[in-house]
Amino acid sequence: MKGCGPIFIEGNKWKFSVWAPELATMSLHIISPSQAMYPMQKDEEGYFTVECDGISENTYYFYQPDDDVDVPDPASHFQPNGVHGCSAVVDHRSFKWHDETWRGRALRDLIIYELHIGTFTDTGTFESAIQQLDDLVDLGINAIEIMPVAQFPGKRNWGYDGVFPYAVQNSYGGPDGLKMLVDACHQKGIAVILDVVYNHMGPEGNYFNKFGPWFTKAYHVPWGDAINFDQQWSDGVREYFLNNIEHWITNYHIDGLRLDAIHTIFDVGADHILAAFNRRADKLREKAGRNIFLIAESDLNDPRILSEYKFDAQWLDDFHHSLYVIVHPDGKKQYEDFGSTHQLAKAFKDGFVSSGGFVKFRKKKYGASSAGIEGDKFVVFIQNHDQVGNRVLGERISSLIGTRELMVAAAAMILSPYIPMLFMGEEYAEDAPFMYFVDHSDKELIKAVREGRKKEFAHMGEHEPKDAQDEKTFLECKLNWNSRGQGKHGKMLQWYMDLIRLRKSLPAFEKRLIQVSVIAPKCISIYHEEGWYLFFNLSSLEVSYSFEDGNWQQIFGNEESSPGKIKPWSVAVYKML
Repeated sequence: MKGCGPIFIEGNKWKFSVWAPELATMSLHIISPSQAMYPMQKDEEGYFTVECDGISENTYYFYQPDDDVDVPDPASHFQPNGVHGCSAVVDHRSFKWHDETWRGRALRDLIIYELHIGTFTDTGTFESAIQQLDDLVDLGINAIEIMPVAQFPGKRNWGYDGVFPYAVQNSYGGPDGLKMLVDACHQKGIAVILDVVYNHMGPEGNYFNKFGPWFTKAYHVPWGDAINFDQQWSDGVREYFLNNIEHWITNYHIDGLRLDAIHTIFDVGADHILAAFNRRADKLREKAGRNIFLIAESDLNDPRILSEYKFDAQWLDDFHHSLYVIVHPDGKKQYEDFGSTHQLAKAFKDGFVSSGGFVKFRKKKYGASSAGIEGDKFVVFIQNHDQVGNRVLGERISSLIGTRELMVAAAAMILSPYIPMLFMGEEYAEDAPFMYFVDHSDKELIKAVREGRKKEFAHMGEHEPKDAQDEKTFLECKLNWNSRGQGKHGKMLQWYMDLIRLRKSLPAFEKRLIQVSVIAPKCISIYHEEGWYLFFNLSSLEVSYSFEDGNWQQIFGNEESSPGKIKPWSVAVYKML
């Protein structure tokens, strides 16, 4: 595969290639362990290549476009000295894997745990994350979703400012660190999903324009220039990102990729890049002989993401919004179109709540129905990095609502007909916030980030956001693992463990087999044809209800409810005897 980093040939011979279709010349500059300059040959597709002897993992290099200055490889697999430093050759054959028998997890069985490597532990590395895996296994987690690890500026960042999509963040532990984490996860039965960003590149350390037309002004995205998937010279760009999918799955044994904000990936060509991504994943699945999946984050409420582009699943924001505004009424300020119990019922039964009607927030008709799509095509949550981190002070839901409310919200998510996802620390009601943080070196960029954050939250009035550049902001976001078993934290942890255990014991809550009813304001019942009943009372009032005919026994709940009554802020699960 061209343009996806150095490729081993034989012995100490490696092939270097880089795509730069509009440039006349290119040189490979080896800087360590010895110095050498190699002119590269250009082919008809715009790739410059050269084969070199004496190459190993200790080889550091740059490219020189048109005899200009040294710049890193846009397909670098490792940036040992950060985004402005040299690139390093990575020999992926040298890592000893122990997951030969691993065949992955079925998507429908996943209990996902989203985490950020830098704040998941005190040291913020892949290796230290391994030490917490047993806790996740005990909780019932069988998949982790790692926020982006592609090389970004400095040592701290959410990851969405990455500028080397093939390189693993040096401060997290680099390529071997990620491989060790994935290998350890597989040995413990945990699938690994990696968050990738194919809609833009970050601003600092972005050298792509030195090589060619990677970006286009034909479209606008909120975070920078749109990536060129359909304009002139787009073939090399498309192949670069298609190969990136293969890179993570083949070299790092990743089980699935979550593609960030695909609604800002634009392509008006006959073969949409999103469909091409999924075809490449299908080939890799067949080749690897294990479960591999692509999950989309989409703001479109468009069922074609699943039916036409063939993503295996997508995030379901409407479930979060409809539940969140009920358990936290102040959330109406953020999600003005939500708040009705019937919307929550629709989210449980159909998926998309906004499915073609007028949406005030968007000032237009929006979305289409997902009623016929199975539940294992959607990932749901009561919070994630965006929902928490895009608040002024980064408060988690556990800091905004009471314990009873939190318990019912968690139950609604975990016992839904969808794939549940927890955000790190959620299982024990973590008190630490999760705020936006960066570690840029460009003073003008730091100033722009500070001013931009203040402007973004100015309409909220009461507080200013913490300084994203200040290391203290980052350190405040570290999880407090020592509090996990204490007081309310221990109570919530046990509740999550019980919920996950219950979910795994119940028959799959397939959407086509359930009936969802609003039995009172803020109270929903779900009847499963295989003989289960669930009641969620999200109000401060006791609610009366009636069963389908049969002999029913309560097997789970946070309150012991009398038959025909469900107490305030409680969940009750019944089984037919």
